[in-house]
Amino acid sequence: MNRIILMASVSLDGRFEGPDGSLSWQTIDEELHQHFNDVLRPMGAFLDGRLTYELMAGYWPTADADPTATPAEVDFAGIWRDMPKVVYSRTLDSVAWHAELVREVLPEDVEELRARASGDLAVGGADLAATFLRLGLVDELRLYVHPVVLGAGRHLFSDSGGDLRLRLVGTRSFGSGVTLLHYAVD
Repeated sequence: MNRIILMASVSLDGRFEGPDGSLSWQTIDEELHQHFNDVLRPMGAFLDGRLTYELMAGYWPTADADPTATPAEVDFAGIWRDMPKVVYSRTLDSVAWHAELVREVLPEDVEELRARASGDLAVGGADLAATFLRLGLVDELRLYVHPVVLGAGRHLFSDSGGDLRLRLVGTRSFGSGVTLLHYAVD
């Protein structure tokens, strides 16, 4: 059965956003970006909250036309455009780029999506991830820990619903100092 995977970049102190929503602290070099591409390319769909979708839709549809784009960025632009997406939002009126708009996370609908998808499903966005965790829909966490302590900003697991037991599946260190902690949810 297809898995639902939460992939997130976090600071050493567990924050996914810096003050004012800043992501500038993330250390995403060509090696790490290529790793993301390799992991995301075979996914069956991206499951995004409104903020994540708007952030991605504001850049990736035309990122490969930017003459300063790296090879990994050019590659990801195509991956993002072509990937089926489910956008969970109560406020958006429409979505584009192979996206379906869904108003509410209903476990039975997510399970149906999981069953018919062509591969694993990647959850994006902290609020959506918290909802999926509370509902017991996440199978794996892939946390990319960046070598920085932010001291302020939003924590990734501030509203995940309590006790979450994990089993370490693997780790990987990248040249940038980022470390992947790959967990299965028990």
